[in-house]
Amino acid sequence: MRPLQPVGAGARILLGTAFFAAFLGLWAAVSYGGVVPALFLASPGRTLASGWALLAEYGFAFDIGVTVWRVVGGFLLAALVAVPLGLLMGAFKPVEAFFEPFLSFARYLPASAFIPLLILWAGVGEAQKLAVIVIGSVFQLVIMVAVIAGGTRRDLVEAAYTLGSRPLSILRRVVIPAAAPQVAEALRLVLGWAWTYVIVAELVGASSGIGHMIMDSQRLLDTGQMIFGIVTIGVIGLVTDLLFKAANRKLFPWAAL
Repeated sequence: MRPLQPVGAGARILLGTAFFAAFLGLWAAVSYGGVVPALFLASPGRTLASGWALLAEYGFAFDIGVTVWRVVGGFLLAALVAVPLGLLMGAFKPVEAFFEPFLSFARYLPASAFIPLLILWAGVGEAQKLAVIVIGSVFQLVIMVAVIAGGTRRDLVEAAYTLGSRPLSILRRVVIPAAAPQVAEALRLVLGWAWTYVIVAELVGASSGIGHMIMDSQRLLDTGQMIFGIVTIGVIGLVTDLLFKAANRKLFPWAAL
């Protein structure tokens, strides 16, 4: 191993699979070996059995669909606000000076702290869940996009001015193409945060969703169902992350050069 030396695709898959295998082996050894009582940590076999029961008998597939819908809806709403505003802030310093103090303040506010207020304002329906995701994602994403857009190479901007481009044209033809690959990566990272916020929202005042199922399982002390719900989130997140990476490579092939 050498610092910053790339790893081949095959070696990357092998190493990643090896970690999952080691983690599963440790979990099996701890649970089947009786190191941790089953009440506190279900075994892999019991977790799979609990998951099958959830899917076959308790309609867990519907809960998964509801949670995915909430994540996608809240994330898209946050992106529709954050990406244009972040690009404007990065490209035009007066816009940045106007918005940055508030955004720097707001991004430290935990989204979970807004849940009681959002329940009062919007009830316990879908609007409240989406609002939690938007609040938790939008401020961070605006700052990230602004930093990316502000890092556009100055020589490209000066060359565009020399060729007679106007400010909005430079934003469209220089800043946005230069920032697009990194903005896509920022969206991929923030999507993971959106999953955290949706589960937090579903733990309070929800009648469906993965978080609601986990809370019901906690009341029944069924660690198998709780672990299966958590693993389900991880699997969906991993698949989404891989799809995001593949889409980014397809859309922005020059970014890998």
